[in-house]
Amino acid sequence: MPSAPRVPDRGERPAGRALRWRNDVLVIAAALFPLALFAARERLIAGAPGFPLDDSWIHLQFARNLAEGAGFSFNPGRPVAGSTAPLWTLLLGAGATVFSASLWTAKVLGIIVTLGAGLLTRRAVLAWGAPADAALVAAVALMWMGPVVWGSLSGMEVSLAALLVAAALLAHGRDRPLATAGCAALAVLARPESLLLVPLFVVARPVTLRRVATFAVVTGVIVAPAVLFSLSTAGTLYPATAAAKIEGGLVGWLGGVTEPASLTWIARPRMFFAEWIRWLTATHWLIPLALAAGLVQVWRVTGRALGVITLGLLAHPLGMALLAPYRGPAFQEGRYSIHLLPLAVLTVAVAFGGRRDAPRAAGRRARIVVMLAWLAIAAVTLGPAATRYGWAVQNINAMQVHLGRWVDASAPKTARIAVNDIGAIAYFSRREVIDLMGLVTPEIIPYRRQGEGGVIRYLKEACPQYVIIFPAWFPRLASSSDTLEPVYRVRLERNEVAGAAEMVVYRLVRCAV
Repeated sequence: MPSAPRVPDRGERPAGRALRWRNDVLVIAAALFPLALFAARERLIAGAPGFPLDDSWIHLQFARNLAEGAGFSFNPGRPVAGSTAPLWTLLLGAGATVFSASLWTAKVLGIIVTLGAGLLTRRAVLAWGAPADAALVAAVALMWMGPVVWGSLSGMEVSLAALLVAAALLAHGRDRPLATAGCAALAVLARPESLLLVPLFVVARPVTLRRVATFAVVTGVIVAPAVLFSLSTAGTLYPATAAAKIEGGLVGWLGGVTEPASLTWIARPRMFFAEWIRWLTATHWLIPLALAAGLVQVWRVTGRALGVITLGLLAHPLGMALLAPYRGPAFQEGRYSIHLLPLAVLTVAVAFGGRRDAPRAAGRRARIVVMLAWLAIAAVTLGPAATRYGWAVQNINAMQVHLGRWVDASAPKTARIAVNDIGAIAYFSRREVIDLMGLVTPEIIPYRRQGEGGVIRYLKEACPQYVIIFPAWFPRLASSSDTLEPVYRVRLERNEVAGAAEMVVYRLVRCAV
């Protein structure tokens, strides 16, 4: 079987260092186009900068508490494993310590790590033997994918996960198992779905006791602190965010969630795989077809070394469905899938980009036409993606950010607030929060498994002064006039991303104490 060529660390040949830096500049310059497009749509639709998800404000709330010395906590001084991406939260905390826990800190860090993902993807394509033009187009194509641009501006962890996956692919292409293991394990702390890649990296080259031990020890050392922290604060081996969201699968079964076997083994895997194909198609019209052929071709070009890793593109939706399902691969612009896009573009580039040692004239004109067509399609898909991003920012600003500021202006400083969307409301109000979904209030999870009645019982026991919910999520609670009194409401005229079009602030008028 053919194996991936080794590439000297000092850079690709024969162009040398100057060409390498020139191509890096081109990747960065190309990234400015979609960033400017998204920023323009954000300003036109939302009228102000913001985040497209409320979860982004959750990360910033943790980051601010870290910077202010309150520990890894959402409510200051109460440690909780409330982040499924603790590495990103810690990075934001470091940024908040140096600068501030602000929207702009998160956006700048997101853009930096996204650019890093593009630059490392270009180097990874070179490390697997493709020519410089294919590597450059692969990196630009990644930068021009709507979900990648969304991730860079979203304040979410997805860009960091993509960076670490790209770094692992580069290290693996250079046959550096220690660096590969380290980057892959760190990717797990940025997006837990990355765990599926770790065993593939292990078996992608000849399996020896030393190789297995390297990956096992490195992964254990890097991931163990997060596991122990989750165990001590949430009572599970995984964060409270996962415990609150998981709807079934193996992890759900271990946590006491039961569901029909037909859903676990047949219906959900089939649904997730179909959604994965639709999401890839929406990301780039040609990528599912290119990958269908590329997964075969890459074995011919590189053999087992990369061929095994590309199987992660097939394992991803099935692993999500069978292990810890919550939402599908396309949920929220693909936030659970974006980390695999560097692998997707690398697979296509290595499979069809030609070989660096091939005659320069061989098929070069045809490759250039195909690459330009690929980039043209990518550019077309950016427009709708930018519009979706703009409306998502508008929704979060108009609802959760607005309500956070309303609470800050209207509620007593000592008020406790029970909410089902905790991010912006907690960040802007600085009030103590009870999370009705259990992301940072793990003690409510057993009550939630009893249905809405259990949530109502918990509220009456906890006795917060205010409750802020989507009435559509809690119809019994919202209609209980002897328990809640509505005092303020926000309704979105066009809802694209919020859990419901209306969110209402209630005063709790009766509780158990």
